Amino acid sequence: MKIHRLAAVAAVLGMLGFGQTALAQDAPKAITIATEGAYAPWNFTNADGKLDGLEIELANDLCARMKITCTIIAQNWDGLIPSLKVGKFDVIMAGMFITPKRLETIDFTQPYAVDPGGFAVAKDSELGKLGLSAEKFNLDDEAASMAAIEKLKPLLKGKVVGVQSATMMGEFVKKYFGDTVEIREYKTTEQHDLDLAAGRIDAIFAQQTALTATLSKPELADYTLAGPGFVGGMFGLGTGAGLRKEDTKLKEMLNTAIDEAIADGTIKRISEKWVKTDVTPVK
Repeated sequence: MKIHRLAAVAAVLGMLGFGQTALAQDAPKAITIATEGAYAPWNFTNADGKLDGLEIELANDLCARMKITCTIIAQNWDGLIPSLKVGKFDVIMAGMFITPKRLETIDFTQPYAVDPGGFAVAKDSELGKLGLSAEKFNLDDEAASMAAIEKLKPLLKGKVVGVQSATMMGEFVKKYFGDTVEIREYKTTEQHDLDLAAGRIDAIFAQQTALTATLSKPELADYTLAGPGFVGGMFGLGTGAGLRKEDTKLKEMLNTAIDEAIADGTIKRISEKWVKTDVTPVK
């Protein structure tokens, strides 16, 4: 009789979505991490054909802390979340913001970086002449951020702005500047960099650290970061590692490793090496 009751309880738990994911999971011994490999200096393919950048170095550091074997692969940006869900790999580390929309389908670790979005424009443009502002506006503070956006609109009116498709950077420009600029979407950031250098677009909106790397290229010597940076709101909590909702043990391990990397200054050191600024989240 007791055996039958236990079987019945197990069946009910299974129907309610408990079962294996509710039980203590074993720590994985090996995982595969996917990155885009086309978003320098966060992740890119170097001259030797190997993946490199801030997130590659950080991924290897986190894996060493977790004492597990990690394989890092490249995956097109628009296929990252679908491929994660079907089990092609276990973790995404690709400059991906933790947003409510993404949290509907996958889970994230705590953020390992917070990096504002901003504009790159010609130095002799109206916005370019103002230069880079030290101000960073949180979109959760609607009054302050909208005031800043309204000041930018006249300086960008009629301009063609390049964004990477299927990103929150693109969604930001559509939402706040869609009535002011022409938006041109690109599959990769490398493509909009080329069009900016060729004069086919007037501006790029992207993460400021990525734009700093872009503007270091000789062909973009006449362009600059300009205006304030934007965080929060649709950009979520920052950049984190994406993983499947059921992988609770792996999330716990990654969060512990990220905590350690923040506490001992590793993320500060790695970010200053690759993006020339400290993107460590404030705990």
